[in-house]
This record gives sequence, structure tokens and C-alpha cells, in this order.
Amino acid sequence: MSTTTFETIRVETDGPIATVSLHRPEKLNALNRTLILELTAAFTQLIDAGQSRVAILKGSGEKAFAAGADISEMANLTSVDARRFSEEGHRLGSVLEGAPFPVIAEVQGFALGGGCELALACDFIHAGVKAKFGQPEVNLGVIPGFGGTQRLARRVGIGMARELCFSGKIVDANEALRIGLVNAVHPQEELSAKVMELAKLIASKGPLAVAAAKRVLLKGEDQALPTANALEIEAFGGLFGSADQREGMSAFVEKRAAAFTGK
Repeated sequence: MSTTTFETIRVETDGPIATVSLHRPEKLNALNRTLILELTAAFTQLIDAGQSRVAILKGSGEKAFAAGADISEMANLTSVDARRFSEEGHRLGSVLEGAPFPVIAEVQGFALGGGCELALACDFIHAGVKAKFGQPEVNLGVIPGFGGTQRLARRVGIGMARELCFSGKIVDANEALRIGLVNAVHPQEELSAKVMELAKLIASKGPLAVAAAKRVLLKGEDQALPTANALEIEAFGGLFGSADQREGMSAFVEKRAAAFTGK
């Protein structure tokens, strides 16, 4: 296992699994500009290294994944500065979505405002029973700025997204599960183990296939069905002839575990 320490985040890699932790526990992992830029850099490095098959994104401490953007830093932003901050948050979301490996958000506490948006930019979310989610930006006279309006609507539907964004109300983990915001809710003490178990399961699968599935699901999400199906056809055909495809099918026939290499 190797650990890389930034100013506001920690990155641990253990074989094919990377764990990236927001590390501002004294600020409930609030998202300031440094943290946003460091997360972007860290995930870009993981992508470029080409060793990770799954990444887990989590918060340090017991209280928060990320309680929101750092209001003390945001309060005096000019309109130009605010636009730049929003663009940087959107760039991070694009990096997470574009990574060739799944990113799992492990949410143990508050995921509010920018924290909820950060979780939404991950492929899916697993939560502890104490987790809370919301887009309360209207309480501050603004709206979500890191993709929250758009990703939330795609995750829970436009009607529920409107309700959450217009009211600023906060929902608990079980309500988040009911509306489709999170994939699963676990007992608090089991959350990390359950997420790691899932990460290991995904990491054992063909990485080229997982990357293709992620790419096609993302690109096809807002396309007409015939166009989206064409993306699937192209990706499906493109995987044949790869070493992973040959290994996976040989292993199935031979009734053994496949040893994928990502080639």
C-alpha cells in the first residue's frame, strides 16, 4: 500500500483499489478551492498511472463526507471569481465521470451542497445510516454550482430535484435511498467494509469491460435510444479480440477464475 499526502486530501493505493479521502475534518471536509484542485490533480494522476480499477471517495472523520463548500472562502467572491470556482468544480466532476474506472462515494455523514454534488459526480453512492444529503444553497441566496441541478435531476428525476433545490431541505439516508439518490444504506460500523467489499468485486472483473460500460452508460444517458444503442454496439464489438475477452471466455469454459490484465 502507498499513501500520498496533499494539503487537503489523502490518497492510498492498494493494488487496483485507490482510496481518496477529503482531509479537512476540522472544517467538516468543506470544499475550498485548494481541495477542489487537489482532487482534480489526484484523480488525473490515478487515471494517467493506469493502475486503478476502482476508486473510493470518502471523508475523514465521522461527521461528514463534505458538509458543503467553504462559505468563509466563498462569501466575498466576485461574480467572476464565483464563475471560476464553479468551473473548477465542474472540471472535477468531469474528471470523475471520465475516469476509466468506477468511483464509489462512501458517505458516512453530511453530504450537503458541494458535498452532495461531489457524491453525485461519482458513479454511485453508498451511505451509512447517519448520512444526510441536500442542496441547501437557496438558504444562502445561490444555487448549486458544481453540477448539482443537472446530476441530481438525472439521478432522482426532475420533480424531486426541483423540490430539493427549491426548498433546500435535507434528507436522511433512508429517504435518499427511497428516492434513488443513493444505492445502498449500511450500518455505520459496516460502511467502509461493505464499500471495500464492493470495490474488490468490481476490481476482479475485466477492467476494459467495466471502463466500456461506464463510458457507454455516461454517453448514452441523454441520447435517443437508437443513438445510445449504437454506442453499445460499437463498444461491445470493440472488446472482442482483446486479451481480457479471450481470457474471460476461456476462464468461463474452463471453470476457473479469470486473470484479467486490462489488455
